[in-house]
Formats: sequence, C-alpha cells, structure tokens
Amino acid sequence: MRIALGQMASGTDTAANLATMEAFAARAAAGGADLIAFPEYATYEKKMVDASFPQVAQPLDGPVCTELARIAGRHRIAVVAGVVETSPDPGRAYNTLVAIAPDGQPLAAYRKVHLFDAQGFSESAFVAPGPSTDPVVFMYAGVRIGLMTCYDLRFPEQARGMSDAGAQLVLTCASWVPGEHKTQQWRTLLSARAIENSLYVAGACQSPPVSVGHSLLADPMGLVVAEAGIDPDVIFADLSLPLIDTVREHFPTHTQRRIG
Repeated sequence: MRIALGQMASGTDTAANLATMEAFAARAAAGGADLIAFPEYATYEKKMVDASFPQVAQPLDGPVCTELARIAGRHRIAVVAGVVETSPDPGRAYNTLVAIAPDGQPLAAYRKVHLFDAQGFSESAFVAPGPSTDPVVFMYAGVRIGLMTCYDLRFPEQARGMSDAGAQLVLTCASWVPGEHKTQQWRTLLSARAIENSLYVAGACQSPPVSVGHSLLADPMGLVVAEAGIDPDVIFADLSLPLIDTVREHFPTHTQRRIG
C-alpha cells in the first residue's frame, strides 16, 4: 500500500478547507496513493476549541462528510479526515475521524476518547469523549488500519488495543499543540508506538501556528521513512507488510508479553 499524508493549515472556512483537501487528494491519487490521511479538525479548526465547534458540528451524513465522500469518489482514493460531529449533548460535539472508501462509502468512524485537557486547554468543555473505548480497526486494500486522534498518542494502551485487534497500520490524525519540546515528543511518540507494537504508525498533523507540522510515517522498527516540514504539503510513503512479520520474528513481544 502507498499512503499519502495531507498536512494542512485548516481554519474556520470549511469550504476553503474542503477545497484544499480536494487539491491534496488529487495530488495523492496522481502520485499513486491508495489512501490519504488528513489531520484532526481538518474541516474546521481554531487555535483553541471553543463554543463554535458544537455550533458547526454536523452528523456524519451531513454536507461535510457528503463532500468528503465526493472527493474520495472523484479521485478514486480512500480518505481519512478529522471532522466535527454532532453528539447527543447540544453543548458539545464529537471530535471524529471518518474513513471513506474510493467509492464514497464509509469504512469507519472513530470518536476521540482522550480529550486534550492539558497545557491550559479544556477540549472537554466543548467536545464529548467518544462513548466507546473499543479499538476502531478496518480493512482496506489488504491492510488492517487503526484510527486514533492526537492526545490518544500519549496513551500506549490505545495503540496496543489496535495492535491486538490486528492493526498493521495506525493512523494518528492530530492538531498537536505547540510548546516546549512538543515537536520532539510528537516524533518520539509516533516512533515509540510503532516499536512497541511492531507495526506502521503514521501521523497526519496540522501546520503552525496552530500545530507543529512534521507529519510522518514510522516503520515497525520506529524508523521515520517519510516526514514533512512545517508547511502544508502532501508526502508519500510505501508500506511493506512482510517487514512487520520480519520484525515480529526478531522481537516476538506479542507472544512474550505477560499480563497480570
């Protein structure tokens, strides 16, 4: 599988964000990618989550996801993207990742479990946590793909759950808040989750000033095989499923793990 990561600088103009996503999807398809992943809050973003997020939230069959399905269909590429979804709580939205197949049909949806109440932020004031902690893993193009969002990366059990569910690639869509050592932590944690679980981990991130950029793919040994800078861009990376098997033969931690 060849994947593309679409690093964006999303803002509050949803139509403009969707236009960028379409242009990036076209580039990704032209470059031979089977799938393009966009960041958390790809369709609506601010420096801080506020009351406008539940106000702009839509159901997954609303206009935003309908347009994402059209983009996937027009360019014959799978799309993974962060959207703002309505929740049963009118004062809070879901921070949701949607995965859409090249025929425009839904593949999966993941609602962020670990909300970013840190660094002076309070995401949970306007965003409801996902109601389920079960790993979201789906099959596409012969690869089992897991989904997680930004702050989830700091909780190793999240990626471990997806690995236990058979994931070979974990897509981490993020708007990683800047700060001291934050870029280093982003890069390190992506590689750590790959090493711990002997699988591929990709991070699709927003650009500065809202975030840190540096979207990347880490292989099962934790090596960064493709990485963006800080500007909006599309990067490509190829996955080798046999490499996962080779690494797991050399480091059989899945069978050696002792629990309890």
